This record gives sequence, structure tokens and C-alpha cells, in this order.
Amino acid sequence: MANKTIEGAATQEGALKKNALAVLGIFGPENDLNALVRFPNGRVETVTRGERAERGTIVAIDREGIVVQRNGQARRIPISGG
Repeated sequence: MANKTIEGAATQEGALKKNALAVLGIFGPENDLNALVRFPNGRVETVTRGERAERGTIVAIDREGIVVQRNGQARRIPISGG
């Protein structure tokens, strides 16, 4: 079940930036987490650690969000609405 903040954001106009990668949710066992992400083009996919996404590589997934590494720089993307 989605948390109430995300449920509310899902029905609000402009709650997610359309031109940015957004983490919609995290799921799975603690040692093998997956993330549901929305790409800037609107595509929604499940991703795992090690996959390429948004011109970078997902290097970590935890209950708070994901970490994407690009050109040697790591950037944390938290769960939207969290």
C-alpha cells in the first residue's frame, strides 16, 4: 500500500517535476531492494542496483531513495513526497 503522502501527490497537479527523475517507491527484501522510478520522459520502470538510468548508474537503493552516479559524482534522489 502506498503511503498517504504519495497517494496525495499522485493526484496533485505539478507534484512531480516533469523534467527530472523521480523515485515513486521502494520495495522488496532489505538485501535486494528495487525502486519504482519515473523518468523525465514520463516512462515508469522498476530498477535495481547496477542498472543504468538517467545517464548514470544506480549505485545504491535504500528505504529512503536511490543514489545515482554520473561522471564520478553521486546524487541521492529521495522518494517523492517522503
